[in-house]
Amino acid sequence: MTVQYNQYGELTMQDTNLKLLAQSFGTPTIVYDEKQIRTQMRRYHEAFRKSDVDYELSYASKAFTCIQMVKLANEENFDLDVVSMGELYTALEAGFDPKRIHFHGNNKTRDEIQYALDYDIGYFVIDALDEVDLIDSYASQKVDVLLRVNPGVEAHTHEFIQTGQEKSKFGLSIKYGLAEKAVSQIQKSKYLNLKGIHFHIGSQIEDTKGMIETAKIVLTWLKEENIAIELLNLGGGFSVKYTENDQSFNIEKGIPEIIESIKSTCHTLEYPLPKLSVEPGRSIVAEAGITLYEVGTIKEIPSVNKYVSIDGGMSDHIRTSLYDAKYQALLVNRNDKVDETVTIAGKLCESGDIIIHEAQCPSTIQRGDYIAILTTGAYHYSMASNYNQMQKPAVYFVQNGKAREVIKRQSLRQLIINDIK
Repeated sequence: MTVQYNQYGELTMQDTNLKLLAQSFGTPTIVYDEKQIRTQMRRYHEAFRKSDVDYELSYASKAFTCIQMVKLANEENFDLDVVSMGELYTALEAGFDPKRIHFHGNNKTRDEIQYALDYDIGYFVIDALDEVDLIDSYASQKVDVLLRVNPGVEAHTHEFIQTGQEKSKFGLSIKYGLAEKAVSQIQKSKYLNLKGIHFHIGSQIEDTKGMIETAKIVLTWLKEENIAIELLNLGGGFSVKYTENDQSFNIEKGIPEIIESIKSTCHTLEYPLPKLSVEPGRSIVAEAGITLYEVGTIKEIPSVNKYVSIDGGMSDHIRTSLYDAKYQALLVNRNDKVDETVTIAGKLCESGDIIIHEAQCPSTIQRGDYIAILTTGAYHYSMASNYNQMQKPAVYFVQNGKAREVIKRQSLRQLIINDIK
């Protein structure tokens, strides 16, 4: 856990007092343990180095991106995956090398393709048949591409974050011949070079079985169709610990298992071992982040429920409403005994604006207290909205007792900056 109570019973992160941070900079505020982010990235590097393979690592910027996060990824020798013009623009503004940027997405627009080509990015990940001709028509020189295939593997996770099953909107089906057709189109194109294959079976994957099975399917298909590649991108989706019932993906054990299976499969098939790549996002930043809120109204319905309302909500914490995701809360300003089950609710005008349905909290909680929701580092700021004209939160990185602001709190003026008076 990235947070702990100090001797005075106040919650801290990297020796930074979170109560003082909330009092000084306001709430809602998302706080990241910078050291933990870097540690996670280094764990992936070490696991691949020990497995003695040619590899590259990419950070999936959709999990959380800003200029300082991009700079951090660069410092830790991670490439970058982007899925929109906005994510690409952010990376470029951070000074990231375009040749180390990979453009994903199931519906890249003409403007996005042209923008990426103008900056000569590393490669596109093709996700549809018509995308082959579209990218080729805009290119004026050789362009590396990966083909995202759909292996027909269902990950054992929430249906909304499964991406490898046949009915998924992502990738091109191996089973129904769409992947083979795309390879043929790429080979016939004027400017596209098939650098490799990409797959991604879903998110919150706790073990290695699904990825190993998928890699075998893909490699067998490549061998049978006599398709040569330089790079095999295994995607990401490695699990994180949201509550005590969850299990974080074991990087040190899992990555070598996957790699050894791929080595064995390539040997059996007599297929050359390609360079390997993964693109973690959630598992890099999720557990390193928490969100600080101030407690407001407390409403107790006798024999029914007790609502503890906070000064944010689904505008900065959408995953509970979207996925029925589970979270853990801690009282920030004192370490009282946890002895009550409550519902932590947001302040937005929606019945579904719930942060935690059955939160374990001290019965002493009161207006003006601060609470921390754990493991909010991924897909919280990224999915934040201005619903109810809520301002997006500030974001801080903390390390060695010091906090630095990496995203300013959205101002009231910024809420209407694009409005026409």
